[in-house]
Amino acid sequence: MEYNLHHLVRISKNIREEVIKSLALAGSGHLGGSLGLADVFTVLYFHILNHKADNPNWNDRDRVILSIGHVAPVLYATLANANYFSRDELKTLRKLGSRLQGHPGRDHGLPGLELSAGSLGQGLSVAVGMALSAKIDKSSWRVFSIHGDGELQEGSIWEAAMSASHYKLDNLTAIVDRNFCQIDGTTNKVMEIEPLKEKWEAFGWQVYECNGNSIEQLINTIESSNKFKGKPKVIIAKTRMGCGVQSIENDYHWHGKAPNNEEAVRFLAELEAYYKELGYE
Repeated sequence: MEYNLHHLVRISKNIREEVIKSLALAGSGHLGGSLGLADVFTVLYFHILNHKADNPNWNDRDRVILSIGHVAPVLYATLANANYFSRDELKTLRKLGSRLQGHPGRDHGLPGLELSAGSLGQGLSVAVGMALSAKIDKSSWRVFSIHGDGELQEGSIWEAAMSASHYKLDNLTAIVDRNFCQIDGTTNKVMEIEPLKEKWEAFGWQVYECNGNSIEQLINTIESSNKFKGKPKVIIAKTRMGCGVQSIENDYHWHGKAPNNEEAVRFLAELEAYYKELGYE
């Protein structure tokens, strides 16, 4: 599929701007991971996925399972930019009665959600069930599940990984947000998960690695993985927490912190500088 890199970069910028603004209005939420995953969500929703914003329950759609529900702001901003709902609704993030709560909840009626996410470690099991269902029904739709690297410390992840390999679910791709940060420190200090590539391979998965903040690398890697048959696939996407806002990049203290109004103005200015440095005004 052909793509316009400049267009995708602009979308990733819009998503990051919406994340910063919505969190500042909410006064709470998870900024770092949401900014770090903006490129992954841009590539999925604006290049890779088969989906229809005007028919979110279309039976043949590809499914996206957000296992790390606390980065809901990047999912919400992506869905709004993809016209699932008005971007104005992003201003209601975490407000009483809003469809955009701190973790995604299907019971709130927001279109485009596949999973009510909160407790970590659950999403891969759901993704495995969906992928197995598609295989049984001989359907062509695919499942993409998105995970944090700290989440891989959950034992349920590896039970699901074993099942996916056993059933040869090559219609399933897991994407790991490998930013080396979690809420209370770096992953190597809290609970080391390396050697990560070898762990997934030992569980029978085809493993890919890429720069998760490079739209070009993400596209090439995901498209290559889609062609592979016989095993479930995992993409270890090496991202920078807070990507685009240099003053907070790779700082785990911003895992679950929202900017105040003054910080939001500064962060948006840093974001402009980041894209200008990339060559996009």
